[in-house]
Amino acid sequence: MSLSCPVDLDTARLAVEVRAIYSRVAVEPNGEFHFHRGPHYAAERLGYDLAELAALPADATSSFAGVGNPCAIAPLQMGEVVVDIGCGAGMDLLLAARRVGPSGRAIGVDMTTEMLERADRAVKVMGATNVELRRGDALDLPVATASADVVISNGVLNLTPDKSRAFREIARILRPGGRLQLADIVVEQDLSEKTRRDIDLWTG
Repeated sequence: MSLSCPVDLDTARLAVEVRAIYSRVAVEPNGEFHFHRGPHYAAERLGYDLAELAALPADATSSFAGVGNPCAIAPLQMGEVVVDIGCGAGMDLLLAARRVGPSGRAIGVDMTTEMLERADRAVKVMGATNVELRRGDALDLPVATASADVVISNGVLNLTPDKSRAFREIARILRPGGRLQLADIVVEQDLSEKTRRDIDLWTG
């Protein structure tokens, strides 16, 4: 399995393309995309509780484009600090915030301004005082070393050009004994060089 992109791939362009696609998802969640979105998809395909999602603002749920259910991997405990890498509009982030309670903290990191704006509106509607949003990249997380009990991420690390660096960042911010609850896409065979250089395939 390849942990980094081809050396000649334009990673700056890749970042621009990824940001552009998810900016569109934030602005037009019902637009035409080649991947599923929204709360009904999350409940029907990924095992989320639709009633629980209905209690969240539409700003948080309508732009959801994850691939799994990281909060279901293991229980989040009251008082824990959770970091959501690529939090998008904040659906998983707000679910985590409810689980860790007012004594805990949920920190969302995303590189897309429009997604963070959606998440911020949702946080304010919820009155979630234990949530903090930070603009940043999975390869250089704006989070202090050894400060998180749990890192969650949902369909994001596959978009990064350097998986090894992304996992080093996760290891850096986790406290000793902390855990990663990851939902993502895994390819079971090596891809051709032509495929690995196709930015359109990377951005999905």
